[in-house]
Amino acid sequence: MTIRDRIFDKLTELNMTQKEFSKRTGIPETTISDWKKKKTNPTAEKILIICKVLDVTPEWLLSGVETHGTRSNPAVIYAVEAETEAGELLTAFNSFDAIRQARLLGYAQALKNMSSKK
Repeated sequence: MTIRDRIFDKLTELNMTQKEFSKRTGIPETTISDWKKKKTNPTAEKILIICKVLDVTPEWLLSGVETHGTRSNPAVIYAVEAETEAGELLTAFNSFDAIRQARLLGYAQALKNMSSKK
């Protein structure tokens, strides 16, 4: 099964039309229609918004693998909108050099440790 197959199967499961999916993702209906007609997959920059709207993980969308149970060590992935506080924090963090990133992580860890002692 391909990425586009998983998208359209999930749309069917959610009873979501292509029009509604387009509106919620901001992806033009013509693009979504092309995925179906031309049997193409979405571009990489669209994956996270698709996952958010369909409430699936990028791992599932890309591979079809669902991580359940404790037999494996699944990767933890966070999809964050850039306009949120968390998104702003990540944007700032990514703009820092390695030294400032390390300092920020140290500060965050210290704050975390302070709150866990209360």
